[in-house]
Amino acid sequence: MPEFLGIDTSNYTTSAAIYFSSENKIVQCKKLLPVKEGALGLRQSDAVFHHTKQLPEIISSLAESAGKQDFSAVCSSVRPRNADGSYMPCFLCGKGLANAYSALQGIPMYETSHQTGHILAALYSADRLEYVNQPFIAFHVSGGTTDCLLCEPDKENILSISEISTSLDLNAGQAVDRVGIMLELQFPCGIALEKLAVNADKCYKIKPVLKNGSCCLSGLENKCRAMLNSGEKYENIALYCLDFIAETIISMTDYALHKYGDLPLVFAGGVMSDKLIKDKIVSKYNNASFAESEFSCDNASGIAIYAYLKYIRR
Repeated sequence: MPEFLGIDTSNYTTSAAIYFSSENKIVQCKKLLPVKEGALGLRQSDAVFHHTKQLPEIISSLAESAGKQDFSAVCSSVRPRNADGSYMPCFLCGKGLANAYSALQGIPMYETSHQTGHILAALYSADRLEYVNQPFIAFHVSGGTTDCLLCEPDKENILSISEISTSLDLNAGQAVDRVGIMLELQFPCGIALEKLAVNADKCYKIKPVLKNGSCCLSGLENKCRAMLNSGEKYENIALYCLDFIAETIISMTDYALHKYGDLPLVFAGGVMSDKLIKDKIVSKYNNASFAESEFSCDNASGIAIYAYLKYIRR
């Protein structure tokens, strides 16, 4: 039975996954990196330290869950995106382990981007892996990205990913966390912010700010701070934040569909696991596919699937 190991050491999560290709099944383990209370993130040196400490624990947990396996190939994310200059030191942790395992076992080692992993995990979760054989539009929305992407089949890299639009300032996940910290929530703030928002007692008319399809979100942070200073309820501030992001993603989607036609839509990344945002998008687009929450936030499932797709095409 061919199995494939994926490793992802992103800025905030240590994760590993096994893809059982004959069963189309994923077993994964992951753990958030520790962030001090009140902080908005980690320095790369701290992220590297925590990944180095957590990787043995994650691999041990994965082995306990899945049992001993003989892998056909291993893959690691080695960069944030498949783009020139895209680099973060934290990805060296997973890459080093994957290289060592490949050499010891005599199996292929493949490299891909964190972003490609997110998109493949979303396709797997939504039962849309066949999309790798056709063009589609994908959103990767997280703390590090607010990207609308044209994805097309690629013989060498599985997917050719080109940017349609992005954020010109603040990313959606950054906005969520900055507003959450304002509201005395613990980083990462997404889940707690959504819980606040469902109890809001006001509705807001949102006007997203776009320039050639790309968004500007710094005004969202400023507006939420002004609401806080004026004594607005935390719940209403939380809803305004999430509604603003939802309407922004919808406007970016409309721009992409107008430019490229009625292509399938796929939404990935931690921000896209927010139910309030998801419900707004689904209500407008009947061809929208979303990852389940465990495959939407940072995970190595798509990295393991990339290993499988590369292996069968070798």
